[in-house]
Amino acid sequence: MIFDDTRCRLGEGPLWHPLRKQLFWFDILGKRLHTKGQHWQFDDYVSAAGWTSDTTLMIATSKALRHFDMTTGAHEVICPLEADNSVTRSNDGRADPQGGFWIGTMGVQAEPGAGAIYRYYKGAVRKLFAPVTISNAICFSPDGKTAYFTDTPTQQIMRVALDAQGWPAGKPAVFIDLTGTDFRPDGAVVDASGNLWNAQWGVGRVAGYDPNGRFIESFSFAAKQTSCPAFGGDDLMTLYCTSAAVGVKGDAQGKTYCAATQYKGQAEHRVIV
Repeated sequence: MIFDDTRCRLGEGPLWHPLRKQLFWFDILGKRLHTKGQHWQFDDYVSAAGWTSDTTLMIATSKALRHFDMTTGAHEVICPLEADNSVTRSNDGRADPQGGFWIGTMGVQAEPGAGAIYRYYKGAVRKLFAPVTISNAICFSPDGKTAYFTDTPTQQIMRVALDAQGWPAGKPAVFIDLTGTDFRPDGAVVDASGNLWNAQWGVGRVAGYDPNGRFIESFSFAAKQTSCPAFGGDDLMTLYCTSAAVGVKGDAQGKTYCAATQYKGQAEHRVIV
């Protein structure tokens, strides 16, 4: 069903704020942050967020990670992010259980290999993986020992072990291989049982996989270009999903959807600024 009928050119980055009990999401190409009944306009692309308090978010923009105050609309730079690179913008991102924030970049025109995946942790940003064409599916196991991500054109979702501080502790390995299928992995989230839920671009669905990578089931939505899921609601059992209207026709495209599930999500972790 439709959660919010605001049409986004490129909906992304849904975040259920665990203190506010409120969903936030972005229209990257529209340069807007949305919540139900309200939006904030930015001067550059905005794509992903983590919560830092009941009134503030860390937001990834084209050239920086910014601290955003929802009560005033003010925002200030925490640290630059590829600020000297005119080709790229931020894309998918999520807070990890250790209080860090992973953020991927990509070319504004999806230039091959233009992007990378970074981690912000306690005041500094470090590059983790490059080159990346379309960074997506950044999410984490409940125990904080595994991170997942994808470079969408590869059609492979990777996993990598993490150390106690949340840094990669080895080389990434293939977790889910979708090569040879019509499924292009976009954003993803992990539920409280360790199942990974992946929005699959172009086919209008969010597909679930157990901790061993076995397919569980999928939820279908009217929008073709499903882009990123999030669990929310009072019991964290509602699956939300953003979508994109760019390049496709139809009234269903670009809206934000929701579905009741039998799966319970993780509460999103707070970013330590």
